Amino acid sequence: MAATGNTNVVKIPAGILPKDACVVLVRTEWNDSIVGELEAGARKVLAEQGIDKVTTITVPGAVEIAFAIRAYWEAKKYWDDRPHAFIALGCVIKGDTPHFDYVCKAVTDGVVLLNHELPVPTIFGVLTVLNEEQAMERLGGPHGHKGEEAAITALKMIALQRSFKK
Repeated sequence: MAATGNTNVVKIPAGILPKDACVVLVRTEWNDSIVGELEAGARKVLAEQGIDKVTTITVPGAVEIAFAIRAYWEAKKYWDDRPHAFIALGCVIKGDTPHFDYVCKAVTDGVVLLNHELPVPTIFGVLTVLNEEQAMERLGGPHGHKGEEAAITALKMIALQRSFKK
């Protein structure tokens, strides 16, 4: 369970920000208004930190996120503007059937697999909640703004990866 007030996540250490980074947001169409807020929060943080190479890819649902990330990486990995991080954004709300469990497991497993296989980080910014109220609590409520936190995590992971090359 996410704790409220985790302020350590939202601190960005000065001096390590990758201004030239390219970040790709992969977002779902499902629960569009919620996912749109996640995207807006991520874009806000990236813009505040001077990151202007941000691309958004839209997929139908959360299960398709991993495919889109892998396909985009394969298409761009040799280009100068290849991604330095991906951020997966979505919102899966529990219904009355086990479908929720299957979708949550599929998207989680997909992002974990990408983190093992790709040479760049994939950040998990997918809300898996029981109801819309819980989703709203994670868009600037008591649980913070998960879109903003995902962008901060992406920047920290890019900076971490770059620090290994020094």
